[in-house]
Amino acid sequence: MGNKEEGDIERHGEAVLFEETAHVTDSAAERALCRKFDFRLLPVLAFMYLCNALDRTSLGNAQTAGFSTNLGFLDGQYNLILSIFFVPFVLFAPFVAMVGKRFGPARVLPILMFFFGSMTLLTATAHNFSGIFALRWFLGMAESAYLPLVIYYLTTFYRRGELARRVAIFYAASNIASAFSGLLAFGVFQIKTDKIDHPWRWLFLIEGAATVIFSLFAFWYLPRSAAEAGFLNEEEKRLAFDRIQLDSSSTVNEQLKLKDALRVFKIPAVYGFLLVEICLGVPLQSVVLFLPQIVQRLGYDSVKTNLYTVAPNITGAAMLLILAFASDGLRLRFPFICLGFAFTFIGMVIFASIQDVQAQIRVAYFATFMMCWGTSTPSVLLSTWYNNNVAHEGERLILTSVGVPLANLMGLVSSNVFLAKDAPKYTPALITTAAFGATGCLAAGSLGLWMMYDNNRRNRRQGVNLTAKDVPTRKLRDGPKVDEFRWFL
Repeated sequence: MGNKEEGDIERHGEAVLFEETAHVTDSAAERALCRKFDFRLLPVLAFMYLCNALDRTSLGNAQTAGFSTNLGFLDGQYNLILSIFFVPFVLFAPFVAMVGKRFGPARVLPILMFFFGSMTLLTATAHNFSGIFALRWFLGMAESAYLPLVIYYLTTFYRRGELARRVAIFYAASNIASAFSGLLAFGVFQIKTDKIDHPWRWLFLIEGAATVIFSLFAFWYLPRSAAEAGFLNEEEKRLAFDRIQLDSSSTVNEQLKLKDALRVFKIPAVYGFLLVEICLGVPLQSVVLFLPQIVQRLGYDSVKTNLYTVAPNITGAAMLLILAFASDGLRLRFPFICLGFAFTFIGMVIFASIQDVQAQIRVAYFATFMMCWGTSTPSVLLSTWYNNNVAHEGERLILTSVGVPLANLMGLVSSNVFLAKDAPKYTPALITTAAFGATGCLAAGSLGLWMMYDNNRRNRRQGVNLTAKDVPTRKLRDGPKVDEFRWFL
């Protein structure tokens, strides 16, 4: 019986693949379609995320210009306003994501953008701790499901093997934002005027205004789906649907049913993904929130310190793109995630081990480059990795809206280990961050190796040699329960 069934499975799999790929065998048409999506969607989404990252991270630049001192913060209150952001960020993410699925990311994302841009504008008017505390709470709410919704939105346009480099291009805006924030702060902090009492207020005014204005354009511009994209003809819309049905979603534009979506947490591997997200969160948030303070150890003034954060962030974006393109080209995720963790671990260890930073200033500065190389890559590829392995759109959205905020929640750890009393070396914080990086590398590697073992086990049992790219996602609504399921490594 076993041999007969195994042969049927193999022949059946081949028949299904032939039938479903018949609609999408025109690779030239697919490339042309992807180019349209790339030029029409990615620049707008990237700029939206650049604004998102600027609004979230500009506090670190403001702090180098005396932000907490100017507002009369007590000891520990600066860390507290960093920490409070993550509480609503985690609590509200799944609910905001469900609203985004219900009304469409193309409509909800610009509304969220308008809201967090308004919070940034209001930060420029704050005069005490309580005002900043409240604004950071609402900022966390507005930004909670932003990245999960963007990733979900992109999965409705791109195949699994096309996704990582697109998410990377979009996510690189975060690194560029950090670099641009440093440049902007460099210029803004030199403004001399009697109209505003502290130069950091200009930073929030400029960033907040740009965000609010662009959100209005994005609301008008973004298509709700490929089927409603005015820049596609009917043939292209059909091709777009067939591509996603074949290699992204089990059912395209499926209505969200919470009970069905929550079934994703019955998959054991999901908890491996979430463990890696936890390990990722500390290095990621440490670099995002405290890179200016880390660079400040080099002994420069506040203006030059912000300028010196630019190069590490730019090379971080470049490294992210290199590894994401390689990951898509090889259709492998976990080795590159491990490499990213290794970069961060090494950078943190080098920086923490330097005793006389002035004597080894080039090595110390190079270590900050490695920190930036290693934080963005795992974030992008990890989100892409579990999205590649979940074909049910509702499950995919719920998992992303839990996983991404969980990584951001670890900003609570980062915010409370970088203490003023440890400045300028921050040795305990750097060691803690390095430990999370090493654990993340081990966890991602172990999960990837287990997936390889499980794929081989399934192949041996069925007498076939299938990989993830051989199985249409239309058949994978029930995930690993399906015999033909193969993990996207």
